[in-house]
Amino acid sequence: MTEVFTTSRDGAATAFLLAQLASRRGPILWVQDRLSAQEGGLPYGRGIAGITGQDRPILRVAARTPAEALWAMEEGLECSALSAVIGEVWGSPKVLDFTATKRLALRSQRSKVPLWVLRSDAEPSLSVAPDRWRVASAPSTDNTLDARAPGEALWSAELFRSRTRRPGTWVASHDRASDRLHLVAPLRDGAVGEDADPHPAPRLRPLGRGAA
Repeated sequence: MTEVFTTSRDGAATAFLLAQLASRRGPILWVQDRLSAQEGGLPYGRGIAGITGQDRPILRVAARTPAEALWAMEEGLECSALSAVIGEVWGSPKVLDFTATKRLALRSQRSKVPLWVLRSDAEPSLSVAPDRWRVASAPSTDNTLDARAPGEALWSAELFRSRTRRPGTWVASHDRASDRLHLVAPLRDGAVGEDADPHPAPRLRPLGRGAA
């Protein structure tokens, strides 16, 4: 189980998590509560295919409340045929408490189906999620063919809590050729000749079948 915090006006978090699902096969169960769909919009199939490199089925569940969204995520995690479950919950509803995250994490761990919970316009509260990120859009790279057009998408990614690797802040990008999510330390203002970051972030492979 991974939590990603973002704003409803920024699609960076969605692209960030989809880039890590590129190598997985099978449909995605996409659950949205009413406010998430209202504030952030609906999943766009062609856009998702462009990021993941494949046209896969999206099984969307439109939940009226956060409680219904959590129930749908739990039920979906029982289906091992899914490549992933993505759940969008807007704000900080009381039902998404420590106990709820524990239930979701245990279901994901048991079924080996990765769970990503997108938290739009929310404040981090107690959670058992092994990895918790804050993600936002960053200026794209230069476009070598047209200086007026955007280049490769980049994201500002902060891993502020993790049980599996060292927290930090990076500039993230997706290399489709190698199917990796690259995390690069941001440039720092310092003296000329200052040593590079002694703890560079590793290149992350897409989530494996056993990731939770």
